[in-house]
Amino acid sequence: MQFVDEASIIVEAGNGGNGCLSFRREKYVPKGGPDGGDGGHGGSVYLIGDDALNTLIDFKYQRFYKAQNGQPGQGRQMSGRAGEDLHVKVPVGTTVIDEDTLEVIADVTEIGQVVQVAQGGRRGLGNIHFKSSTNRAPRRTTPGTEGERRNLRLEMKVMADVGLLGLPNAGKSTLIRSVSAAKPKVANYPFTTLVPNLGVVKLGMHEHFVMADVPGLIEGASDGAGLGLRFLKHLTRTRLLFHVVDVAPFDESDPVEAAEAIIHELGEFSPTLAERPRWLVLNKLDLLPEDEREAAADEIVRRLGWEGPVFRISAISNVGTEALVQAAHRWLTEQRTLENEDEEAMEREQEMRRRMEDEAVARTEARLGRRRKRDEDDDDDLDDDDYDVEVEYVQ
Repeated sequence: MQFVDEASIIVEAGNGGNGCLSFRREKYVPKGGPDGGDGGHGGSVYLIGDDALNTLIDFKYQRFYKAQNGQPGQGRQMSGRAGEDLHVKVPVGTTVIDEDTLEVIADVTEIGQVVQVAQGGRRGLGNIHFKSSTNRAPRRTTPGTEGERRNLRLEMKVMADVGLLGLPNAGKSTLIRSVSAAKPKVANYPFTTLVPNLGVVKLGMHEHFVMADVPGLIEGASDGAGLGLRFLKHLTRTRLLFHVVDVAPFDESDPVEAAEAIIHELGEFSPTLAERPRWLVLNKLDLLPEDEREAAADEIVRRLGWEGPVFRISAISNVGTEALVQAAHRWLTEQRTLENEDEEAMEREQEMRRRMEDEAVARTEARLGRRRKRDEDDDDDLDDDDYDVEVEYVQ
């Protein structure tokens, strides 16, 4: 299945039904008075989080979603039937943004979470509501109101505890294959991974965490180079980052320079994400001579000035991976326990998430602003006085 993590759709709620103008007319009751019923309310549009979905591919082919209109009222005080609500399933981890106002409407982060994105129109009133002692035969009704219509942008971010960060061909996909049941494509050339992959790392019957492997980054990723800008956002929901570094690159490039480039791109993309806990994972040590491994690893740590945890592994042969995932599981468990027991820790986590969402909104606003400017420039070209003027070239 094709992976699509961004989509634009149009949702329209149903219109309310009009009120009915009617008078009771029966045998022996020639002037029975008003009996016009009310219209029905229009249906609303809701989004529902569904864990069975992991892509927005459906919204690429169907972009318009409309709820049912309410039925008009009828005589004999019969109200019109209300329009049925429309429920649209979206993947868990979807952010809903109003493209016109750039307002973040909701963040669908839980299974079964229901979010209203378009309010149905109100019903119109029949003439029975306007009867009074001085107006025995009212001819007044009210129409139903129109349903809300919105242009929405859906942006999906994968829900994972640990995110893998690194240059192409650093061994991220091999690592997630070795510690989980995920089977992303692995090959000895860069950019093998083109879409994010999720793997569940199981350590026991009820102990597990989710790891996300995103496409490799290159220099300039925060400005849109390569696949970076599109997929860096998938790391914003993670709690812990593994910075995977290839200690023996096939092109003989400097691993330290590669690591520093990724650190720079991360900070440029999101200063808040750069504050997330990050562990250095030195991979492919098995490609170095055994007597040089420790010295090479220590040199990389020293030149980077790395002060956080460091793990030395060989993902392809599963050397050191067990210790890595055990340490990650212990850290995640401690963090959750701390947040449950300490209000300040919970507030810090929530504040960090809010900051990352604000940064995401700012990026979306800038991107949509650039798109609008481009469209306006195209319109200006069409409005040029010389547009559509036939030009004759004479030799």
